[in-house]
Amino acid sequence: MSGLLAPLAHGPRRTGLAVRVVAAVAFVAGGLLVVWSSYIHFHLWQRVGYRRIPTIGSLFLLQAGAGLVLGLLIIAVHRVWTAVLGVGFAAATLIGYVISVGHGLFGFKDSTQAPFATEALVLEIATMVVLIVAGALCFAGSAPPTSAGTSPPAATSVGA
Repeated sequence: MSGLLAPLAHGPRRTGLAVRVVAAVAFVAGGLLVVWSSYIHFHLWQRVGYRRIPTIGSLFLLQAGAGLVLGLLIIAVHRVWTAVLGVGFAAATLIGYVISVGHGLFGFKDSTQAPFATEALVLEIATMVVLIVAGALCFAGSAPPTSAGTSPPAATSVGA
């Protein structure tokens, strides 16, 4: 991968050991959070009756399947691009919920009192935070080294 997309291929191996370990833990935690979100959506689809809601039911099943695959990919790959996909996935899920509660979506208006609503809201926000941290840690300490003997320009004083 080259050009502007090259940073998306960064992984935690470009950093020091401590940062690599924390990044790996963040990727696994973020992936598990995405899988957890997919489980909640599948449970709502299967057991709570969301499958009977036109369009919304299909979207819940799609979210459950895609979330499972994406969560496992995040856990396995540990790259910035997987973190970006995970953040986007969580954000899209959160935005869909907010729109559904506030205005309705595809003819269905959800409620903050719906089963797992609060848990899912917190879960999506936590997913975004953890995966942003995971992605950012891939860049920590990975700045190109400066050549030996090069120092920053000297500061100048004004009015000396």
